[in-house]
Amino acid sequence: MHVMRRLKSIASGRSSVSDPGGGSGTKRVKIDTDIDGKPPSDGSASMDKEHHLASTTLETNATASSVAAFDRTRQAGVDQLPREMHGMKIKDDSKIDHHDDKDLEATVVSGNGTEAGQIIATTIGGRNGQRKQVISYMAERVVGTGSFGVVFQAKCLETGEPVAIKKVLQDKRYKNRELQIMRILDHPNVVQLKHCFFSTTEKDELYLNLVMEYISETVYRVLKHYTRMNQHMPLIYVQVYAYQICRALAYIHNVIGVCHRDIKPQNLLVNPHTHQLKLCDFGSAKKLVPGEPNISYICSRYYRAPELIFGATEYTTAIDMWSAGCVVAELLLGQPLFPGESGVDQLVEIIKVLGTPTREEIKCMNPSYTEFKFPQIKAHPWHKVFNKRMPPEAVDLVSRMLQYSPNLRCTALEACAHPFFDELRDPNTRLPNGRPLPALFDFKPQELAGSSPELLQRLIPEHARK
Repeated sequence: MHVMRRLKSIASGRSSVSDPGGGSGTKRVKIDTDIDGKPPSDGSASMDKEHHLASTTLETNATASSVAAFDRTRQAGVDQLPREMHGMKIKDDSKIDHHDDKDLEATVVSGNGTEAGQIIATTIGGRNGQRKQVISYMAERVVGTGSFGVVFQAKCLETGEPVAIKKVLQDKRYKNRELQIMRILDHPNVVQLKHCFFSTTEKDELYLNLVMEYISETVYRVLKHYTRMNQHMPLIYVQVYAYQICRALAYIHNVIGVCHRDIKPQNLLVNPHTHQLKLCDFGSAKKLVPGEPNISYICSRYYRAPELIFGATEYTTAIDMWSAGCVVAELLLGQPLFPGESGVDQLVEIIKVLGTPTREEIKCMNPSYTEFKFPQIKAHPWHKVFNKRMPPEAVDLVSRMLQYSPNLRCTALEACAHPFFDELRDPNTRLPNGRPLPALFDFKPQELAGSSPELLQRLIPEHARK
């Protein structure tokens, strides 16, 4: 009935209150087992109770999204590490025999291993004739916390290389789904897992540490930069970022067979010098098996596909395409397109733009949904959602990604071939600073497998063909 009252208030002309920061800044835990349980009936409070489940994740404004704050603090000379802390050591080389991942070393930690200046030493190699090698990481700053652990920036003492380490409490009964997925990822637009190891506290708590490449910025922070300057993001950056988002999704969907399930600006890392984008935080990711149910309470609110709001449990990778469409729209607008204040209000915000879904569209989203008593609200024309100077190709791409019916949304590879990205295929196109574009067309054969000749023709420019 609350849905009805809310929708009727819109029909009578009362608009909702937008909250541009709501969904983006909210820390929310998303978990599910290898055979997902029933979705919670009452939001995140129910989800927080499921600490024992197999797949753990930490939503912290991206794996390294707040790491740049450390750089600013360091440059300002604030909160420097006391010298005496640099000598702290952590015991090493105790194997965890009961765990399936026998190749991972375990480190016994005095303290939690994330205090500034603490050193974590672990051993890699030693398999298949490889030489064993000790690698040490010095913790520098915690950049995010959540129900399952922390993300902190560290420095490899042997190489001086900065890394982001995601440390999550590990249930000894299960494999960590995030680790299993990250081990097989290999793509220029996906964050790289460098190393991983277990650590145990003196209380015998088991933690998994995922050591990833450090990237200083996120799309979220770049957007905030332009918002503070009261400017829109230059269109060339929108094109470069949107294209790489779609290419990353094409890879994980088609090559790996994984749905990310939490696409949002905070989970899109950006190299501020090259503008290469990398998808991160696979804590919610899962291989979707047809016929197997999945939890519907997944994905951050502003970017949540409507079929999830309707309680669908047998959804597809099209939920990622909806989320990506929301991100592209946000890049163009400078603010979230659907800033719902709650799960229900999220649907209201979508209906205000797309109009009331038809019975057929609701059936496509969730065949089990039986409540059809929605007030009839007309769709708001897409060209009126954006300003008059917006390129029609940009509006068309967003409209193709944000369809109620999941099977009508364009695929990630189709999106890459969209005319909105034609400027990127021009060999003379440069970034505003005069630098060349990041590598965009270095496709591996498996990325293009099964594509039609027509799609390949549109996808790869003449100068990039071998």
